[in-house]
Amino acid sequence: MENKRTCLYDKHVALGALIQPFGGFDMPIQYSSIIEEHNAVRQHCGVFDVSHMGEVTVKGPDAEKYVNHIFTNDVTGAADGKIFYGMMLYQDGGTVDDMLVYKMGTNNYFIVINASNIDKDVAWMQQHAEGFDIELRNCSDYYGQLAVQGPEAESVVEKVLGLDCKELVFYTGKTEEKDGHELIVSRTGYTGEDGFEIYGDHDYIRAAWDKLIASGRCKPCGLGCRDTLRFEVGLPLYGDELSENISPVMAGLGMFCKLDKPEFIGKEALVKQKAEGTVQKLVGIELKDKAIPRHGYEVLKDGKKIGEVTTGYHSISTDKSVCMALIDTAYAKLGTEVEVKIRKKTFVGTVVKKRFYDKHYKK
Repeated sequence: MENKRTCLYDKHVALGALIQPFGGFDMPIQYSSIIEEHNAVRQHCGVFDVSHMGEVTVKGPDAEKYVNHIFTNDVTGAADGKIFYGMMLYQDGGTVDDMLVYKMGTNNYFIVINASNIDKDVAWMQQHAEGFDIELRNCSDYYGQLAVQGPEAESVVEKVLGLDCKELVFYTGKTEEKDGHELIVSRTGYTGEDGFEIYGDHDYIRAAWDKLIASGRCKPCGLGCRDTLRFEVGLPLYGDELSENISPVMAGLGMFCKLDKPEFIGKEALVKQKAEGTVQKLVGIELKDKAIPRHGYEVLKDGKKIGEVTTGYHSISTDKSVCMALIDTAYAKLGTEVEVKIRKKTFVGTVVKKRFYDKHYKK
């Protein structure tokens, strides 16, 4: 089956981007270099095409009740414009997907899901919609999405795109009418820096991309540095740090699972995991060497396998070789010495916090 393409595909090709498959789409991995693009977002401003992400709307009398049923976070009585991060779970606590839920209005929600999971997630949502008076719509083909990220993002979105955004606080959004286009603008991102995500129809997204690139104030960035940026600040990627076998409790994301709210799918399993502990836990590991730990590499203790790396890099912002790894809980204490097997050699590492670099959000 052929990969899908976003509405900006031709623009990536014109800019000479390296294109590779990701989540069922042909996506730009880098334009200049991952290091250059990464540093642009940390120091100035970068723009990402994230139109491959999925969008689902939930409306109707039971919308709040339904969202609370399928989602680990608690949307009860939230103000319009509030955004929540959390997960959809299987009964056993494994993760269907992690996602953002936007409260658009009374019984009106906008849900953003991962590209590789769109079909699975929508089927899951439909399967669990029975008995709820809601209208569920998959709008993934309608929306394009830009992520404008970095310390200069606010000024770029206001001046270059003419969108009022400075009043938005972190994890809030709003709808805006611009040149006849209905947009959703939110102060969110996946980089650990201040930034905005803008959802609109394909024509608007193409025009906005052109303006941002032409301004010279916003570097085009690929999925390569999107991964290095999110990794450094300890943000999970579905398929690596969360999966059907990795629960939010194992991943250290229990704060996004409100166990004091009424029943939600997977709640019982999480309550049990919190009470009894889990066999494995996600940790950070810092290597003493410059060698780079990659996804799937074994983590050892005294020569015995105790887990494996989920994501690893030589961190661009800290100049250290670090990784996140799912390992046996017995060895998950901060300061524990472990080894990572890289090809035929083993390298000594220390268990550290999963956040290798401090986030710079505008609160």
